[in-house]
Amino acid sequence: MKPIQVGLLGIGTVGGGVFNVLKRNQAEIMRRAGRGIALSMVADLDTARAQAIAGSQAQVVSDARAVIANPDIDIVVELIGGYGIARQLVTEAIEAGKHVVTANKALLAVHGTEIFAAAHRRGVMVGFEAAVAGGIPIIKALREGLTANRIEWIAGIINGTTNFILSEMRDKGLDFDVVLKEAQRLGYAEADPTFDIEGVDAAHKATIMCSIAFGIPVQFERAYVEGITRLAAQDIRYAEQLGYRIKLLGITKRVAKGIELRVHPSLVPAKRLIANVEGAMNAVVVQGDAVGTTLHYGKGAGSEPTASAVIADLVDITRLHTADAAHRVPHLAFQPDQMSDQPVLPMDEVVTSYYLRLRVADQAGVLAQVTGLLANAGISVDAMLQRGAGEGRGDEGTSEVRQTDLIILTHSVREGTMNQVIAQMQALATVLAPIVRIRKEELA
Repeated sequence: MKPIQVGLLGIGTVGGGVFNVLKRNQAEIMRRAGRGIALSMVADLDTARAQAIAGSQAQVVSDARAVIANPDIDIVVELIGGYGIARQLVTEAIEAGKHVVTANKALLAVHGTEIFAAAHRRGVMVGFEAAVAGGIPIIKALREGLTANRIEWIAGIINGTTNFILSEMRDKGLDFDVVLKEAQRLGYAEADPTFDIEGVDAAHKATIMCSIAFGIPVQFERAYVEGITRLAAQDIRYAEQLGYRIKLLGITKRVAKGIELRVHPSLVPAKRLIANVEGAMNAVVVQGDAVGTTLHYGKGAGSEPTASAVIADLVDITRLHTADAAHRVPHLAFQPDQMSDQPVLPMDEVVTSYYLRLRVADQAGVLAQVTGLLANAGISVDAMLQRGAGEGRGDEGTSEVRQTDLIILTHSVREGTMNQVIAQMQALATVLAPIVRIRKEELA
């Protein structure tokens, strides 16, 4: 049988990995797919670099639309990234009747609903395993392997840059800014790391997993997003003393009122497997009603790990290329006419527990004031630490005030209620610095 023909848009790090893995494992891949997969055309503005990678295997062009217009190309692989030209090219490829494979989580998180609708209308497939958690086959696990389950929640370390930074902060006791510079020097963080450190990248991925798990449209605009830039080494140290580690988690959960979709730093019990995922590795925990808890762990980025996911999509499409479109696996796991309208909850409605650190005046009655405000709001305390922070000047800079760090772990409470109590605490004259609040997830 004639090999299926693939056109590649963008041949950077991942595109090069796709070429290398396809070439190295060609025979094994053909045995699995049932026919050959030929990467026969490449579009990249840097044609010299593209030619150096592709050699004589593929025709190299500078115009991506030439790939889409080629009637011999069956599958278009988009590895350009971003929301702009990539969106136009993916849409054009679908309208031209081409199947699409993409690693572009930002594009799908923001425009996935329209892209999947267009693909369904044209009877083509969009593969996006590489868009979430790199080489970990979490999309296939959620969409197919766990299809018998009512998914209850997902919690994932889905950004390697931030996990590397948090691991280094914990191991070396350094503050965020210092470790970020080291991560950039080592190549773990981009020159502009904003999408990573502010949680946006993780939120793109969490949005996609949320839609597959619960059968709702992709709604990135409704995700709560908070990064790691305000974390201090002392909070990581205090969390450790309390038996927790701090991780940036992407969390989506089914609750009575709707769906939670949020990304933020979280205290996780040190005994949980996900709390021990270190460096630039990724991990996703899925809780299903039938299977219980599953953990999916591996490399979340890199040339060949991501290429592994891209090629897995190419194999799936090759297998199903001639199948009746109505009997293929739906893009978001649920049949398009069976999608749910469950709302994504605003963060104020989320119920979780909290770590609070208050820099307070070390004097009689302060603890009673703080715990009194918590009690009045119906918030119970799970654990408490008090650590000396030395002496410092008062607000007026005229008198010495002895200070201490008061660390409180609470039981579960609605976020809106906690926000009100934090505002009341902050207004106390004996609270000497902005209150640090980190959410706590038991993941039990």
